[in-house]
Amino acid sequence: MEPLNILFGQLRQIARSSIELLPQLAVAILVLVLTVGLYKLVGYLTKRALKRTRLRPSLKELFALIASILVWILGLMIAAVILFPGLTPSSILAGLGIGSVAIGFAFKDVFENFLAGIIILFRREMRIGDYIECEDIEGKVAHIAIRESHIEQTDGQLVIVPNSILFKNPVTIRTHQPARRVTVICGVAYDVDVDNAREVITAAVAACESVLQDDKPIQVFAQAFGASSIDFEVTWWCGSKPVEVRASRDEVVAGVKRALDDANIEIPFPYRTLTFKEPLPIAQNEEA
Repeated sequence: MEPLNILFGQLRQIARSSIELLPQLAVAILVLVLTVGLYKLVGYLTKRALKRTRLRPSLKELFALIASILVWILGLMIAAVILFPGLTPSSILAGLGIGSVAIGFAFKDVFENFLAGIIILFRREMRIGDYIECEDIEGKVAHIAIRESHIEQTDGQLVIVPNSILFKNPVTIRTHQPARRVTVICGVAYDVDVDNAREVITAAVAACESVLQDDKPIQVFAQAFGASSIDFEVTWWCGSKPVEVRASRDEVVAGVKRALDDANIEIPFPYRTLTFKEPLPIAQNEEA
């Protein structure tokens, strides 16, 4: 019977300790309830204060999340100290420090993307709706989150890009300005008057509706002596969105082709001249 007596004694001791712990448990639960109320209040006040700022929505959500996390950490620390009097804030912070180092090594990529996302959100250059290109990814910025960004490609596919890629690699923002310069090469035959061809091409580009001409010049330069033609570099400005660039290039190419045809200016095919080292015999068709 001795083992049973020992067992019942330990159970009585556990029950006595649990009863003695009830007041502390009740206070700890009360602290957690107050923490929930404070969490909601801080979240409401933070969102209301940030509503008047010009920060991005994702950045506002980040600040509200950080404030809520701080409230929960404070409430849990107070409840733990009340429930376990042997704990001290310094020992809790030391444990959190050791744990954070281990978590940091385990989730290095996650934290890298998180910090990169915060920096990107503070930048004003890349905005929602901009068309960008980075590491063979080109499309419209649909969403910027803390860890990743959503890029809608021009073919309709959605690409989720880790923010560290956008942070560590060059990013071309194609719609940073409302206008964008476009260049095509147009060749004319060698027997064509260069100045006349330049005037015809310039007038054809100026007649296109998609070409911006307020403060953006149309430039047509004779660029090079090609294999079969004098090559002109034709440059103009249009809208910066990809569809606007494609539509403007289509209109300009069609307009220049039409104008050169009307002016009887040849756009030559590639010519090839074959030279043989020895004379070639000419065979006559006897049936003819």
